[in-house]
Amino acid sequence: QVQLVDSGGGLVQAGGSLRLSCAASGRTFSRYRMGWFRQAPGKEREFVAAATWNGLSTYYADSVKGRFTISRDNTNNTAYLQMNSLKPDDTAVYSCAAAWGAVVGLNYRSVSSYDYWGQGTQVTVSS
Repeated sequence: QVQLVDSGGGLVQAGGSLRLSCAASGRTFSRYRMGWFRQAPGKEREFVAAATWNGLSTYYADSVKGRFTISRDNTNNTAYLQMNSLKPDDTAVYSCAAAWGAVVGLNYRSVSSYDYWGQGTQVTVSS
């Protein structure tokens, strides 16, 4: 079992940067693929980014490609989401998630394919 704790959110002006962290408990963190999702008020949760167990393959939503970077440190059981050039449309609650198993097709984009979730951290981007 894995427990995830998100942190690093906050209020930032448009064009600014934030780095989110996802600290995981458990000794099997390196066996899980990781994802970041976000949910804005009145909207469904949406995929943001994902990484395979070793971080060598990464995937991004078109809306964040080139601005956000997902990474992971398996030694320290932590995943990160570096967010640059933030826009007001990026305002949402961001949550990390862990999934047991390999990437198959586009399953990394599916909320239902993830087994564990962080509590979420608020990101607010002002114009």
